[in-house]
Amino acid sequence: MAHAFIDLIAGAGADAVKFQTHIAAAESTPSEPWRVKFSLQDESRYDYWKRMEFTEEQWAGLKRHCDDRGVAFLSSPFSVEAVELLTRIGVAAWKIASGEVTSGPMFERITETRLPVLLSTGMSPISEIDSAVEKVKSRGLPLTVMQCTSMYPTPAERVGLNMIPWFKQRYGCAVGLSDHSGEIYAGLAAATLGASVIEVHATFSREMFGPDVPVSLTGTALAQLVTGVRAIEKMLANPVDKDSVAAELSDMRRMFNKSVVARTDLASGTILKREHLTAKKPGTGIPASKLEDLIGRQLCRPVFKDEILKQEDIA
Repeated sequence: MAHAFIDLIAGAGADAVKFQTHIAAAESTPSEPWRVKFSLQDESRYDYWKRMEFTEEQWAGLKRHCDDRGVAFLSSPFSVEAVELLTRIGVAAWKIASGEVTSGPMFERITETRLPVLLSTGMSPISEIDSAVEKVKSRGLPLTVMQCTSMYPTPAERVGLNMIPWFKQRYGCAVGLSDHSGEIYAGLAAATLGASVIEVHATFSREMFGPDVPVSLTGTALAQLVTGVRAIEKMLANPVDKDSVAAELSDMRRMFNKSVVARTDLASGTILKREHLTAKKPGTGIPASKLEDLIGRQLCRPVFKDEILKQEDIA
């Protein structure tokens, strides 16, 4: 199933696949409570972590699969031992989970590897985030601070998009969003606000079993998110100058704009009155905006009803 997730995510066009590396004896005690009691076959959350451990060979196989599919291999560690294992396997960066921001020994070992750090902030007050950011920046490591709200699923009013530009200004580093809303909207909005990393959960189907399924995107939804983010990247990378666009669309402007035309047949020498004139498409003659300037002027030639007036027709 882990290998199938790699194919799902790579097929959707994402840049990376991120797992979690749990080593039960290194990170937990038998008394750890369940967040959601979902695994009927496990007496405790510790038993669940133990059953879900992969061998180093299995992790290496997942890394090779990611390489083959052209996606970066990431996995959040939850112990120093997990950091050591993943260092041997090879990760592109470290994603520090929300609950591990204050995990001193593990955090210290991560910074020693000199790899980029993706720092989640789902359960941390600003003081904790400040301290973690300072540790990473003091070692000169590339850092991305990721807005996150550890609610499953996260309602729209608690996503906290306002924190993305706030973190960017406060820390002067890259920013991102770790999203648990189960929809694509927060990720798209984050991209417009300058998020350079967007993390979401993935699932094969919203009908699957498990506590994270309601907060996850299907492969189809993930592909929509990726497509949307790529489009937003192009939009942000190509600012528009209105004058240059207007010049580029001059032919269309002439087609859609209006010109001054005669309401009825008019003889040469007619002194133009308001009732003689109106505005109609296309915009190839005197612009409609100049209609009032023609009142009181004299025609140099006869014109027919609906004939577009040119500047040379007016004395």
